[in-house]
Amino acid sequence: MLAGSVCAALVAAPAPASAFELFGIKLWGSSDDASDEDMVIGTPQTYNAELQVTGADADDVKATLESASTLLADSDKPASGAAGLIAKARGDYRRLLATLYTQGRYGGTISITIDGREAASIPPDATLAEPAIVVVTVTPGPLFHFREATILNRAPLAEHRRDFVAAPETEGFATGEVARSGAILRAEGLAVEAWRQQGYAKAEIAERTVVAAHDADVVDARLEVQPGRKAHYGPVTVEGENAVDEEWLAWMTGLREGEEYDPDDIKQASTRIARLDVFSAARFQEADQIDEFGRLPITYIVQERPARRIGAGATYSTVDGLGLETFWLHRNLFGRAERLRVEGKVAGLGQTFKVNELTYRVGSSFVKPGVYTPDTDFSASLYGDREVLKSYTRTAVTGTAGFSHVFNDQLSGGLFLNGGHAQFEDKEFGKRTFSTVGLQGKLTYDTRDNQANATQGFFLEANIEPFYEFQYSNMAAKATIEARAYQGFGRDNDVVLAGRVKVGSLTGPSADQLPPDLLFFAGGGGSVRGYAYRNIGVPTASGNVIGGRSLLEASAEARVRVTDSIGVVGFVDAGYVGADTMPGFTEDLRVGVGAGVRYLTGLGPIRLDVATPLNRRAGDPTVSVYVGIGQAF
Repeated sequence: MLAGSVCAALVAAPAPASAFELFGIKLWGSSDDASDEDMVIGTPQTYNAELQVTGADADDVKATLESASTLLADSDKPASGAAGLIAKARGDYRRLLATLYTQGRYGGTISITIDGREAASIPPDATLAEPAIVVVTVTPGPLFHFREATILNRAPLAEHRRDFVAAPETEGFATGEVARSGAILRAEGLAVEAWRQQGYAKAEIAERTVVAAHDADVVDARLEVQPGRKAHYGPVTVEGENAVDEEWLAWMTGLREGEEYDPDDIKQASTRIARLDVFSAARFQEADQIDEFGRLPITYIVQERPARRIGAGATYSTVDGLGLETFWLHRNLFGRAERLRVEGKVAGLGQTFKVNELTYRVGSSFVKPGVYTPDTDFSASLYGDREVLKSYTRTAVTGTAGFSHVFNDQLSGGLFLNGGHAQFEDKEFGKRTFSTVGLQGKLTYDTRDNQANATQGFFLEANIEPFYEFQYSNMAAKATIEARAYQGFGRDNDVVLAGRVKVGSLTGPSADQLPPDLLFFAGGGGSVRGYAYRNIGVPTASGNVIGGRSLLEASAEARVRVTDSIGVVGFVDAGYVGADTMPGFTEDLRVGVGAGVRYLTGLGPIRLDVATPLNRRAGDPTVSVYVGIGQAF
């Protein structure tokens, strides 16, 4: 049974007989009524609209009322005829009334006149002035407070931390608080969710009583929850699959028949399946009823993406030249979302077109998800590289294989076996060959709200790579820790402060007995802008630059959104590379500053940065320009 009782706001002129909803209750009209504005077509009708808010608290609510009114929001474009303007005005009665309720004001009055006549009483075929004069007058009335805020049949306290749900009182549903309609709606949601978190999948609000007493400016609200029966997962079936193995996909959801229902499991399963990237749409659908054995059947409805994909990308900087890349991808190689990617990259175009002076990479990677557990993946890769840098030239073949695991939404890790054979040539040591094999352990903690364009959260990543080098028979270990933080300001996070710190250390033999690509360098678009890629290192007595065994990097950015699609950025980057395992600060700290523009897209920002080195060395550029996709960090 669903019941509601409201004695609420008075409107100076009655609104038209159309659908109206309060606290989730349809008070009158059909739930599938179409919007009056959407049904009207006619000769364009221009109008001028004005909002007048009267009463003691006028300033407190005027801005909110302005944003709720479509008459005011659309006043710069004609309505769809006179009938369209009248329909828009009638719709505003409901919108403004609901806005007053969200403020806890149930005794307000609303008047909307068109050419001096109340809009609610004007027939749709009336003739209006051109332009029509629209005046919206609102008296908000007093604030109402909760005299009673009661929830009957509340869920018991959760035994497990993951089942915790905030108390409705924390959302303003408590005696003495302002009786905002949103507080009642949130209280309903929290009261139901508290039961669902403890396995009661069909919990619902059975009865709702909301009464506003105008003589005392108070609201009495009483909610009763009906939890229903406790549920356990029934069989999981899949609909819409074509090339993906149905039984395997049901297993990948992690929802095991007979286990207690938990909405967190459904959310986690959705996130896990989304990582497979084989479906353009996917959703869980719970059965309407819990069966006689207490089981709740679950259906997973999916729509598959095309299995094959070809893509291309580009980056550019005035220091490192133009970089191009292309790839071919198969998302579902053997029917269980196995991913095979074949790719090729070339960089340094523009600076030279000689093949032996270009940087390039070609190879492939393979990922098999759902190994041992639904959250464990196996991956392997094999690449051939030629890297031409100012510090060294590298020609190599490298391979890696291992496992990654997602512990929860924020924590993941991996363990990989790496191996490679490379030939290096540099001015300091000449030609050398290295062969290495080692392990890589990685742990990542990520709370960012958006990986491509974060406005809140943290990112922490730790790497350790012990390895053995065969040419000189040396053991060594490389470790790095990187931390990033993001803090947005303003209602829409239009201003974001972002910071990054990276620390690295390498233990083992001296630099002349280690592969240069495993030593530390800094510089470039993702490191210290204003300097060439991997061109900040340890200067030698002969005037060359080699890699170091310690690293410190830091970056700070202020990101400001100017329009919905344009943002500007100011930044400062700093980097230090030391010769010893622990920084000795005998080398100079390199600092670059600059500014940039971001074109914001649904896939992430397109980045253009201009930077200059503050302590420029001979051979460093005066100004560097970087173009790429995504934020610098």
